[in-house]
Amino acid sequence: MKRLEWDGNMVDLVEQVDDDGNAISPSLPEGCKNFLIDIDGTICEDVPNEEPERMVTAECYDGVVEQINKWYDEGHRICFFTSRTEEHREVTETWLAKHGFKWHSCLFGKPRGGNYHWIDNHIVRATRFHSKFTELVKRWAEVEVFDDED
Repeated sequence: MKRLEWDGNMVDLVEQVDDDGNAISPSLPEGCKNFLIDIDGTICEDVPNEEPERMVTAECYDGVVEQINKWYDEGHRICFFTSRTEEHREVTETWLAKHGFKWHSCLFGKPRGGNYHWIDNHIVRATRFHSKFTELVKRWAEVEVFDDED
């Protein structure tokens, strides 16, 4: 395991190699998750970028601070991933701190409009937020995958 700086924080990453022994991107240790969490409409009321004055007073949803901080304290990585723009960074990070969130990083500029389809060479698990932040449970669901048949 290698201790690396990531987003200004130190984290243990597991070195990985491909079938030919070449180094590839490291991974988090087994059991550690990268939580990418939206802000508007997920942890607080949905505020559009066109009304940034509302970002200061957005109401936080019940239970989200406690659940996210629990994941943080368990050693998982917390990254807020938002459609807010970089010009909203200061108000956003001030709001997160005011409400007591613990996090490692915040990425701005997520594409707007939803209907996300993430393609990656690493495992991606998606959980759609409906109404309440709780522990995650496993359920079977239909997913789209690449057709690898020749």
